Amino acid sequence: MNLPLRGEPLSVGFVLLHRFTLLPFAAFVDCLRLAADEGDRSRQLRCHWTFMTSTGEPAASSCGASITPCQPFRDPQEFDYIVVIGGVLDDADRADTTALAYLRRAANAQVPLVGLCTGAFALIQAGLMNGRRCCVSWYHHRDMIQRFPTIEPVADRLFVDDGDRLTCAGGTAGADLAAYLVERHLGKAWAMKSLRIMLLDEARAGAHPQPQPVVFGKIEDRLVRRSIAVLEQHLGEPISMDALAERVGTSRRNLERRFRETLGVGPQKFARDLRLRYGLWLLHYTGKSVTEIGERCGFADTAHFSRHFRSAFGMPPSEMRKRAEEPGSDRVDPFFLHIESRPAV
Repeated sequence: MNLPLRGEPLSVGFVLLHRFTLLPFAAFVDCLRLAADEGDRSRQLRCHWTFMTSTGEPAASSCGASITPCQPFRDPQEFDYIVVIGGVLDDADRADTTALAYLRRAANAQVPLVGLCTGAFALIQAGLMNGRRCCVSWYHHRDMIQRFPTIEPVADRLFVDDGDRLTCAGGTAGADLAAYLVERHLGKAWAMKSLRIMLLDEARAGAHPQPQPVVFGKIEDRLVRRSIAVLEQHLGEPISMDALAERVGTSRRNLERRFRETLGVGPQKFARDLRLRYGLWLLHYTGKSVTEIGERCGFADTAHFSRHFRSAFGMPPSEMRKRAEEPGSDRVDPFFLHIESRPAV
């Protein structure tokens, strides 16, 4: 991978796939825009960027906004990086074969590739992530495992720099990755200038943990926090407590003790509660059947899932879904499992 000299203009080509996600794209390109010029004048001086689609026509984002002008794919060697931004996964079977061929062409030309948000899925589809670490949002962790079982996704950090392959969880982390590249090529002052104008204090490192999807509360014990991060990556495939203890570098006995001291419950019950809360979220916000949800949450069968669900929420999953669809009904908050650290004795 040949990097431009420090201070040389940074050139980025964007591959916008059908119904691409707008926020990570906007965060990334605005960081480039603000670093490219003095003040907020937006001239492409220190950074250059080009928006490309397979046809050269405007690109429609997942929220309905379109990006224009776009160009047909240009020689990948014109760019220091090519950033591919994926779309919603419901369209995963609608592969853009022209775009995938272009990504392979860029890889053969040794141009570093960036998979932003579900753009990582496109890099995998193009056959360009074999043996590579691949960063993905916690939200799409299970989707990646199901679609690409030979890929090991990383869902506990914002982005991964694996040399000529960089992958990013998406969302606002697009700004962090862009600032990382701006600092690498133009210097820290330009990266900080962009972030400050974007009202961000500083760039988060790639290893910065992703915000957790289910647990809400301040947990002082680092071992417990790390254990919860692992559990949240296994919502659909229960991990044994022995395996969990090994992952976080402790004994099962110590893990049990620390959970009970911090949260008042053992790790096994806590893990089951997490999976049930994930099932509650799926009931509220997807059309999946109760059987599918039980399987996705790692329960042996529908009866097993329904029994534990009723115990946790006071009604079976089918009744919960029916109530959630009624106008004005009181909902159990499906997003967070509220927990509090127990006071020290």
